[in-house]
Amino acid sequence: MKSAFTALVLVAGLSLSACSSGEPTTAGVGKPVEGQTLTMALGSDPGNLDPQFTSLSITKQVDAFLYDSLINLDQNGQQVAGLAEKWEGTTTTAKYTLRKGVTCLDGSPLTATTVAENLNFVGNPANKSTRIGVFVPAGVKAVGDDAAGTVTVTAPAPDAFLVRNIGGLHIVCAKGMKDRSLLKQGSDGTGMYKVAEAVPGDHYTLTRRKEYAWGPGDFKADQPGLADKVVLKVVANETTAANLLISGQVNIAAISGPDKQRLQAQQLFNRSAGTPLGELWFNQKPGLPTADLAVRKALTQALDLTQLGKVITAGTGKPTTSFVVPGTGPCNDDTVTGNIPGHDLDAAKAALDAAGWKAGAGGIREKGGTKLSLVFYYLTNLGPTIQSGAELLQKAWGELGVDVSLKAVSTAEISTVVLAGQGTWHAGLIPLTVNLPSQLVSFMSGTGPPNGGNFASIKNPAYDAAVAKASKIAGSDGCADWATAERALLKEVNVVPFVNSTVPIFAKGATFELSDGVAPQTIRMLG
Repeated sequence: MKSAFTALVLVAGLSLSACSSGEPTTAGVGKPVEGQTLTMALGSDPGNLDPQFTSLSITKQVDAFLYDSLINLDQNGQQVAGLAEKWEGTTTTAKYTLRKGVTCLDGSPLTATTVAENLNFVGNPANKSTRIGVFVPAGVKAVGDDAAGTVTVTAPAPDAFLVRNIGGLHIVCAKGMKDRSLLKQGSDGTGMYKVAEAVPGDHYTLTRRKEYAWGPGDFKADQPGLADKVVLKVVANETTAANLLISGQVNIAAISGPDKQRLQAQQLFNRSAGTPLGELWFNQKPGLPTADLAVRKALTQALDLTQLGKVITAGTGKPTTSFVVPGTGPCNDDTVTGNIPGHDLDAAKAALDAAGWKAGAGGIREKGGTKLSLVFYYLTNLGPTIQSGAELLQKAWGELGVDVSLKAVSTAEISTVVLAGQGTWHAGLIPLTVNLPSQLVSFMSGTGPPNGGNFASIKNPAYDAAVAKASKIAGSDGCADWATAERALLKEVNVVPFVNSTVPIFAKGATFELSDGVAPQTIRMLG
């Protein structure tokens, strides 16, 4: 089984890793030791390592070793110091005061001017960064004052979580900003590690920067147990990863399938990350059958989502209550319960009849001589349970009179076919993990690929209106309006979230904490 640790990140991600954490089965065994090598299993190759041109959580996990952001989140989701020691702002302005003594790979100091260049680059739509609209609003203007060590940001439109969103962007140093080819299989950041070797599809070797002393919160450079070297090993098969973990050849691995039971039996240290898994997307590009609300609703009604959720999570999932991972942000309203069309095959058939899709030869529905044939995508890296779920969906839609072609795709293929708009698809299981409702906006509205992130071509005026209202209210005070926006998406069946998965991340010979993935600065090697 392949690892769910490679799910899309919000860009997201597409799917962003959750920053929730659970109690370990047992404490790490041993005392902190020096000079060790940490080996961590990756469920798939991260691809381009440029932190401002990825939508994959697996790549964001790798980049966490190489880059820092202005603000960090601790294991409880609370904001703590990053590259910035202080921050303040409103829905349209933000100001960050940089820490002193932060250096880039070449030893040069990180300047406020360079940070501002990062924000202006990402915020310029012409540069087509995947971070635009997620961390940095389009049209942002940033100015750096090197003498004062401050970065001042102005946004053209309100963003309820502006300070936190911009604070989460990985910052690239000056050389990398001038030559981004350095970043594809290398790095130029202020991070705790630097790339020593990159062998795509096999492993990435990183070495620790001993001068690094500006980690999250009150991080200290001289604390015991920090790994001198990190090997990020691509291990696509979960059983193989579990075996390597047990034998001590791997120190950290995320295991979501049945192999987790034998790891739990060994009482290995673990933390759990909650993340969406069952999220049904429809391509609403004009001219496609799934652009019709009646079709989307009928397809949803034909599914027993409770049963489908049990299949894809092997019975361990929990019903989704929000597009935002519960407990990872300030807004936790239940927007999903009672707002998704219930399972009713007869009603689904009647809806398609009313929409003009009549049963034709072989039972496949037709309209104007065109058969109702859909291409359905699902991610191979999410394991065999996802394939079983896709086959269950195919059967249910077949009973509705829909011809469904299943397409198993890798994260790289999702990036090109779906996110970049280079292929034809009608529906798919595409988990999108976000911690803030504002991080959804570029995926649920606006321009589609290649110039925007609205890959499903969603047009929902009620959602846009609620977002516009919520964006003007700072922080959690606007959560009710963000909830209204989410319900608007469900009313139009733009996206159907139905089950969340909890993925345990195991460690042997090491301990760690979670914060939007495994936080490198929290890893301690044990002996």
